[in-house]
Order: sequence, then structure tokens, then C-alpha cells
Amino acid sequence: MANDDFLVIAHRGASGYLPEHTLEAKAYAHALGADYIEQDVVATRDNELIVLHDIHLDSVTNVANIFPGRQRDDGHYFARDFDLAEIKSLNVSERRNADNVTAVFPGRFPIDTGNFRVPTLREEVKFIQGMNKSTARNAGIYVEIKRPAWHRTEGVDLSSMVLQLLDDLGYRSRNDACYVQCFDAAEVVRIRQELGCKLKLVQLIGENAWGESDTDYDELRLPESMQRLAKIVDGIGPSIGHLVEMNKIDGRPVSTGLVSAAHDLGMVVHPYTFRADQLAPGFETLQEMIRWFADQLKIDGVFTDFPDLARLAMQD
Repeated sequence: MANDDFLVIAHRGASGYLPEHTLEAKAYAHALGADYIEQDVVATRDNELIVLHDIHLDSVTNVANIFPGRQRDDGHYFARDFDLAEIKSLNVSERRNADNVTAVFPGRFPIDTGNFRVPTLREEVKFIQGMNKSTARNAGIYVEIKRPAWHRTEGVDLSSMVLQLLDDLGYRSRNDACYVQCFDAAEVVRIRQELGCKLKLVQLIGENAWGESDTDYDELRLPESMQRLAKIVDGIGPSIGHLVEMNKIDGRPVSTGLVSAAHDLGMVVHPYTFRADQLAPGFETLQEMIRWFADQLKIDGVFTDFPDLARLAMQD
């Protein structure tokens, strides 16, 4: 693989250095040379599209302090229960654990520090387009449609809204610097066939226990399912754990064959998530890990919280 063909995809921006999905994290990802910058998209009560990893606000904002008592019965503060103006009043911080106090990654940006806001999808895409113009480099966008089936129960056709906004902003064909991804396999088919999406489309592959959708991800990785998938999408987005298993003798990673199976069917493979502070067993540095996956498995790119280290790993 030529290094020029390998995509460095900034996972929630340069989230290893700044709070995830903030414009500051996206600016830094652009400056660090990311080829694509990711956007997770959910809808607010007034049907605005915002960039937020979860359908709820608890883990990355001070919503419980600003709007006490607005949580649902499960204890979560859902973005869908707040107007955009209310969400814009919140401060975004480094992701916290379930205790709502400690950071998931303690070595990252200090928790509850700074003045960061939740961006809309339109704001963020125009922001990236502006940086592209001022720097004369074309970083693409990599949009995830979050929990579309759940959004439908809330009266929102999230996929249709996202595609319309992307069209308004100039992203219409597979030649544009835009990928659309989703965990929901039925929705991915709908996006392509019913909604007529011509953008590059990626099927995300998770674990059944996560509850991301009704998709059976174990079944999805079977050869006959992959063959059907290849007729719909341009690529797959598996987790690192779907690509390797550990050799019981020496503890080194061994390919599961998923990458080569996808390639044989004409699909690219963009696995998640490569983190310097969460290395897979058998690797001492993120650069070593990324280079091994690129050289040995021939992956086509990585989702990473550290785009600079990924870029460094792929230098000759």
C-alpha cells in the first residue's frame, strides 16, 4: 500500500488532546494533517442537527448542573429533550466515567477545564470548509448517523435530515470528500436504496452487546453477509478486535481474515479506534501498532484520537 492512499481519520477530532467533538478539537485535527474528520450526529428537540457522540449529554457536558431534573427515567439527559439554545449554554468537557467525576482517559485534557461548546453539524462542516480554503488542503468529513431507529421513535428521520444538509453544503457524490457511516445495517441499506445516497457509504461493525442497533454483527461478518453488504457499501468500519485475535503461544496478534475478505469484495476497511493511551496487547507504541495493521493486514486507514501519531507512523 502506498502511504498516500492510507487515510488518517480524526476520531471525534483530535480527541486525544482536546475535548471530543468540539470545534477546537476539529481545528487541531486539521492542523495535525488528518485526511478526514469525524462527525457523530444526533437531533435536538427543535430538530437541529448537532455533533455529539451519544444521544445523551451526561458524559461530556455539565447538563446535570445547568438543568437539574431534566433527565429521563433511566437517569440520562437526552439531547432530544433540549432545544439547541439550551444545548449551546452547556460547557463541554473531557469524557467522564459513570461516576460523573473521573475522566475516562486521565492523562488527557483536564476535566471540567476550558470553555467549549457543542457545535451544530452545519457549523462544523462550514468550519472545516473554511479551514480547507485558508490552508489550501482538503480535509474531508466522515459523518456517522447515530441511532436512526431510536430517532424515528422520537419522530425524527435523522438519515434524511443529515443527507439533505450534506447536499446543501455540496456533498452529493462519491467523488466528494465525504463518507457516511452507520451501525444500523437496515438503515445503511435504506440510505443507499430508498434515500438514494450517492456518497461513499460505510457499514460500522460493533458488538451485539452494545445495543447500537438491532443488527446482528456476528452474522454480518459471515461470508454470505459480506457479499450482500458489498453490493450496498464502499467499505466497513470494524473494531480493532474484529481484525485480530491473540496468538496463545507468543501473545502476538493474528489476522482474523476480515480485512482480506472485505478487500476481495472491493470494500475498504477503516477500523476504530487507535489510541496511544489504549494500545492493543503486544504493542508498545501507537506508531508501532498502526504500522503493523497497515503493513500486515493492509487496512486502508484508521480512526484515531491522535492523528499526528498516525501520520508519523505512516512516514517512510
